Amino acid sequence: MIQQQQRQNNKRTIADGLGVENVRCGFGDSDVLNDVTLTIEPGKTVAVIGPSGTGKTTLLRLLACFHRPDTGSVKIDNTNVWELSKRERLRVRRRIGMVFQEPNLFDTTVRRNVNYGRHIRQSWRDRLRRWVSRMTGEKTSHEVTEALNIVGLANAETRSAESLSGGEAQRVAFARALAYDPDFLLLDEPTSDLDPRNTAVIEDAINTARTRGMGVAIATHDMNQAKRIADRVAVMLEGQLIETGPTERVFTNPNDPRARKFIDGELVY
Repeated sequence: MIQQQQRQNNKRTIADGLGVENVRCGFGDSDVLNDVTLTIEPGKTVAVIGPSGTGKTTLLRLLACFHRPDTGSVKIDNTNVWELSKRERLRVRRRIGMVFQEPNLFDTTVRRNVNYGRHIRQSWRDRLRRWVSRMTGEKTSHEVTEALNIVGLANAETRSAESLSGGEAQRVAFARALAYDPDFLLLDEPTSDLDPRNTAVIEDAINTARTRGMGVAIATHDMNQAKRIADRVAVMLEGQLIETGPTERVFTNPNDPRARKFIDGELVY
């Protein structure tokens, strides 16, 4: 297990990252994103901040390969995702996890919810190995237990998802993404409706993911959260990326005056 984890970490270390390059994405006659370029590096966290409706969620969905941009490219390890075959693109999507603002859990136990993500993302070879392991009596679900430990729900495996609080449900959704060990983790306002305790648990889990070599992108309205957990910050305004850089510099000395006004609360939308 340790050797397997070391190989995984080495793979991430040499990866070039997940990103968008000069993307434009619109719905109808309106541009949601206009000429946006952003890269998520392995082992780093980037916080995407900006007013509501400025395109943060659309950016994450492009990075997750849910949508194809109108122009520009989505790249992973310097490969244009949308130039790959459908099968190859599926392999790319298996390397990316996404957690939404609203946790969507199934009406079953916590453990089965967390394990579901691993199951649907496995290749037929992985499923065959899993079946052989079950036949020989080997344990194959340590990833689920570990993910639940990370989000502080180790004792909740057999609980029904319907019995969870909102904060607990979001932590289960986060564990579901962690359990299949993605290379990149995309988080869309994952703590916007959570109390301070649940928020702290999620932030600790984000830091754990980063230390394990995952590249993380989080869309957030919480400036203090961005300061706490992000290596880099990207400021979006009206569908454009107007400022990117190390967290401390962006918050203390941004290059774009519009970013300064947004951070200081002077821009009202």
